[in-house]
Amino acid sequence: MPIHPSAVIHPGAHIDPTADIGPGCVIGPETVIGPGCRVGPHCVIEHAVLGRDNRLVASAFVGTPPQDLKYAGEPTRVVMGDRNTLREGVTIHRGTTATAETRIGSGGLFMAFSHVAHDCRVGDDVILANATGLAGHVTVGDRAVISALVGVHQFVRVGRLSMTSAGSMIGKDILPFCLAQGDRASLRGLNLVGLRRAGLAPAAIRALRNAYRTLFLRGLRLEEAVKTLRAAPSTPEVAELLDFIASAKRGILRGARAAGVGEEAAA
Repeated sequence: MPIHPSAVIHPGAHIDPTADIGPGCVIGPETVIGPGCRVGPHCVIEHAVLGRDNRLVASAFVGTPPQDLKYAGEPTRVVMGDRNTLREGVTIHRGTTATAETRIGSGGLFMAFSHVAHDCRVGDDVILANATGLAGHVTVGDRAVISALVGVHQFVRVGRLSMTSAGSMIGKDILPFCLAQGDRASLRGLNLVGLRRAGLAPAAIRALRNAYRTLFLRGLRLEEAVKTLRAAPSTPEVAELLDFIASAKRGILRGARAAGVGEEAAA
C-alpha cells in the first residue's frame, strides 16, 4: 500500500491497497478510500466514503465538519463517486442531521479553492471553477458548469446542463439547459454550446428555444407561459424544464429582457 510514512492514518480507516496517500495527509475516522484513488500532499479526509480513481491534488479537505452552528458532532458523512478531481484547497464538508450526507457524483472537476457546503447534492460531470462556493443544501444537476468566483445561496438548485458565468451571485434556481450571468444573476438564454456538446438533437434544441421564448420573451406571466407549454406537444427536455419550475421553492431566475438580452442566445 503506497502510504507515505509522514501520513497519519486513523486505525478505523479503510484504504484500498491500490490507493496512494501522499506526504502529510491525515486520514481520519469513518473513512473509506476506494481503488486507484490518489491523495496528494497535506489533504485531510474524514467521515467520508470515496469511490474509485478520485484524485485529490493537494491540501483538499473532505468530510470535515460543516460550518453550521447547529451542528453538534452528530455522525454524518460525505459520499463521493468515482473519477473526481479536487484541485488545491478544495473543501467539501460533511452533512448535518438534516440529511446526514453531502453527496458528490462522478467525473467532477472541482477547481482550486472551490467549496461544497453541508448537505449539498452535486451530480455527475459537474465543473466548479476556482473559488466558487456552494452554500448548504444546494443541488447541482449533471453536467452543470459553474464558473469562477460564483456564490450560490443555500437551498438553490442549479439545473442540468446549465452554465453560470464568472462572478455571478445566484439567489434563485437556475433552469436546466440555460445560461445565467450577473450580480443578482438573471438568465441570458440557453446554454447552446453545452447542449450541442452534450449531443442533444437539433429538434430538442429547437423545442427548448421555443420554450425559452414562451417563458421569458413573449410578455406572458410565468404561470400563463407554463400552461401554454403544458398544453402543446412536448419533448422530454421541455417537460424537464417545466417540472423544474413546478418544483421550485426559492423561485427561479427569470430571463433578462433589457436590450434584447437573452434573445440572441435563445434564437
